[in-house]
Amino acid sequence: MSAEFTHLHLHTDYSLLDGACDVDKLVKHVHSLGQTAVAMTDHGNIFGAVHFFNAAKEKGIKPILGCELYICKEDDHRARPNPDLKYNHLLVLAENDEGYRNLVRLTSEAALHGFYRKPRVSKDFLGKHSAGLIGFSGCLAGEVSQHIMEGNYDAARTTAGQYQDLFGKGNFFLEIQDHQLGPDKAVCDAMFRLEKDLDIPLIATNDSHYIAADDSRAHEILLCVQTAGSMNDPKRFKFDTNEFYIKSADEMARLFAHAPNVVSGTMQFPERCNLKLTKVDNPFPAFPVPEGETLDSYFEHVCREGLQKRLATAIEHLRSTGLLKRTIPEYHARLDREIDCIKQMKFPGYFMIVWDFIRYAREQAIPVGPGRGSAAGSLVAYCMEITDIDPLQNELLFERFLNPERVSMPDIDIDFCQNRRVEVIDYVKGKYGNDQVAQIITFNTMAAKAAIKDVGRALEMPYGEVDRIAKLIPATIGITIEQALKDSPPLAAAYDDPKIRELIDTAMRLEGLVRGAGVHAAGVVIAPKPLTELVPVTRTKDDAIVTSYDMKSIEKMGLLKMDFLGLTTLTVIHDALKLIKSTKGIVVDLATIALDDAKTYEQVFHRALTSGVFQFESSGMRDVLRRYKPTCVEDLTALNALYRPGPIQGGMIDDFIERKWGRRAVEYLLPELESLLRETLGVIVYQEQVMQISNVVAGYSLGEADLLRRAMGKKDEKEMAKQREHFMAGAATNKHPKQIAGTIFDLMAQFAGYGFNKSHSAAYALLAYHTAWLKTHYPVEFMAALLTSETSKPENVVKYISECREMNIPVVPPNVQVSDADFTPVRTDAGEAIGFGLAAIKNVGQNAIVSIIEARNALRAGGGNRASPACGSSATR
Repeated sequence: MSAEFTHLHLHTDYSLLDGACDVDKLVKHVHSLGQTAVAMTDHGNIFGAVHFFNAAKEKGIKPILGCELYICKEDDHRARPNPDLKYNHLLVLAENDEGYRNLVRLTSEAALHGFYRKPRVSKDFLGKHSAGLIGFSGCLAGEVSQHIMEGNYDAARTTAGQYQDLFGKGNFFLEIQDHQLGPDKAVCDAMFRLEKDLDIPLIATNDSHYIAADDSRAHEILLCVQTAGSMNDPKRFKFDTNEFYIKSADEMARLFAHAPNVVSGTMQFPERCNLKLTKVDNPFPAFPVPEGETLDSYFEHVCREGLQKRLATAIEHLRSTGLLKRTIPEYHARLDREIDCIKQMKFPGYFMIVWDFIRYAREQAIPVGPGRGSAAGSLVAYCMEITDIDPLQNELLFERFLNPERVSMPDIDIDFCQNRRVEVIDYVKGKYGNDQVAQIITFNTMAAKAAIKDVGRALEMPYGEVDRIAKLIPATIGITIEQALKDSPPLAAAYDDPKIRELIDTAMRLEGLVRGAGVHAAGVVIAPKPLTELVPVTRTKDDAIVTSYDMKSIEKMGLLKMDFLGLTTLTVIHDALKLIKSTKGIVVDLATIALDDAKTYEQVFHRALTSGVFQFESSGMRDVLRRYKPTCVEDLTALNALYRPGPIQGGMIDDFIERKWGRRAVEYLLPELESLLRETLGVIVYQEQVMQISNVVAGYSLGEADLLRRAMGKKDEKEMAKQREHFMAGAATNKHPKQIAGTIFDLMAQFAGYGFNKSHSAAYALLAYHTAWLKTHYPVEFMAALLTSETSKPENVVKYISECREMNIPVVPPNVQVSDADFTPVRTDAGEAIGFGLAAIKNVGQNAIVSIIEARNALRAGGGNRASPACGSSATR
């Protein structure tokens, strides 16, 4: 069968493509038809462009990107729209890179400034940005077709001529379709006439809102889901025929057998359209440096200055207490190596951008986390105060973060105070420009249970029956309906019922489709030029401007993406330190507290009184703490890494506890492994340990070791075979017995699937220790801050008040004469207590609280009666 190209138009509501699920179905179907090219032309957006391009290329199919634009009747799409004037559809394809850039501008402009029911642009704006685009008259909703259906051939002729002038001769085509709809024949006949009258070429396409012919009913049900309709409603919104699928070349040829040229004419577009979605050349915005400095020199200056500061403070504190594990020359040597590597990889700009906004956050007293992810393994990051984890002291590896043998963009994710995170994002926007900084869109897809419930509602099945079927799907994260049918015998048995079969089969077809768009919880992109010159942008329902590409697409385009995460624990710590200072006059510096405080471990971790202790609150973790009884931060780091589904199911935690208490021997296959595995009792817990073992035993460089670690984690059999040969050769060179070397490699491969990033675990273990230390030494202030952070969650307020009672900390009732909006430490006749925060009282709004406090302050200023220091008397409750 000859490979014909047909107009593959996927409706926006169907093909907001997040991830590979829908794209893979599309590409697989096109491949099965024998086609070598496919175009995706969503309505009003190009959200799925990157996923679509990659999926098509992997199948050897040429991807063509386009869009079915909404063209408004007004001369200016930014002007107040006339509600009586409708919009029309117009199809465009990007012929080249210039066409893609204009497609980005058009869809961005329509979403940001032309949105009225739909994202619209004017003909005038289209005319200014039509270079590199091929235009088509569109479906029955196109302006030319609309005039024909109105019986106004002259207007259709005028409009077609306007578009030919707008795109240029040879770049505009008339378009005919036949979906067995009433107007199709009249429109087709008139289009043939226009072709002769205006010498505008005519082609045939098919408007495809779903992939295959047998998707028709599922699509009809999907429309009911989207419009809250019912399949039993004869007036529901639906398509009038079942012809809106991706048709084969043979089907198109039969449909237009009377005019074969209109079908074969589409073959020119795979030849003409040669767009390549290339990565951004330089993703970093210009970073200003002082006069006389280059970016590299200023980066190095900041690093070395930062090391001197660390040497004079935190590192000196460790040295003075005899806890410093490395020498000062080792710090200088490590910093030299990291600086050289970062310069070689051309990433100083990245570090300076991160350093700058973290510096701003610290100057504004916005709490910043100690680090997360592999960035905590960098001494440069520590010296620049991007992280607060000393990588040498914690035996962390730079190559786990940046591998000079596998150049890829650094990935530094930052935790900020939940309440003030937006201030840092606003600072970045102010520094680099609102048009160069945006948050990232995220697409919410139909999961297995949600798909079943949605379809059940559309079919008007009894709620109880649908809910029963949904509950038969195992609560496994990311499980598909197909997998659930294999894993759940009751679901498989229910599938025999014809009604249930239709429910499940339809849900499987809709599973993974996008329900809607939102804002990614953390992702922010910072561009070297206005974003609309690089990627499309759009507005969310909350009027936030976001990229139209999701996180994965942004990364594939090579743009600078960072995660600004909000972490409530940082707010709790910050508020607790403020309360300690205001109530006791003590300034606590958590950077200098002892990390081996026995009281903290015994009172909090050994007794598992870990409510409010970061990452250690769950009942399962509390059980582990009671059994293991950690005594140092290294123990907390290991437990953080081990308390995950894989190690738990593999019995690693039980093994770890048995070794801790001497009930299971701690052995090392080689003496060289003891220094690497002593901290984790001979068990390979961290990815970094895999790297260190391959370095010590087989002579891998740490860069090579990172590649081995990645191959083991992915279980790439071909790569693993190569790596095993390399490892065994290196071990032989180092004169290690062949059998033992093979056993070590097998152990590493076994544990690599469970291995965790030590850098991340160490950073979060430090945060956990800080919360536990505050809870131990300043329990009233810590619990008050913790309760304040949970004000909006009554169930958590109740839980933490119960914890306060266990700690013998009274929580006294609210008193309008003395209570603040937040929970605060107070003095009572019985000693220290926590005053109940007014903001936690149900149905008491912020305005009422402000009024109460202002009235109270005014009364006090005027010499009125002051409240008794004791809260909660019956007269004031």
